[in-house]
Amino acid sequence: MNEAGDPAGGPTPPAPAIAAIKGVCPRCGAPGLFAGIARFASHCRGCGLDYASFNVGDGPAAFLTLIIGALVVGLAVTLQLAIDPPLWLQMAIWIPITAIMVAGGLRIAKGLLLALEYRGAARDGRLSDA
Repeated sequence: MNEAGDPAGGPTPPAPAIAAIKGVCPRCGAPGLFAGIARFASHCRGCGLDYASFNVGDGPAAFLTLIIGALVVGLAVTLQLAIDPPLWLQMAIWIPITAIMVAGGLRIAKGLLLALEYRGAARDGRLSDA
């Protein structure tokens, strides 16, 4: 095991937050954690880490949607009370902002959860006997 705690003795793994924000492999730091907006690639092109062995699930989606929804509603009500824009303008502002915030937030949250699972050696929901 090297100083950074990588059992393979390879490159120093990035911090989980950095791996999530940049979308890089939590083991080697190679780009390509995602194959779509919020869909993981099957494996790392640099070190071969199998991303399918991690169980990220849909928890981040529900959590983020509630938080972002509350934030957007608060901002929309504030805007409505401040300048009273027409409904079409409110929709033109908040629908794209909400979609971008959910997609970007989900990507970061899923990447962070995968990186934390990698760091904690959690795989496939099963506990090891060791």
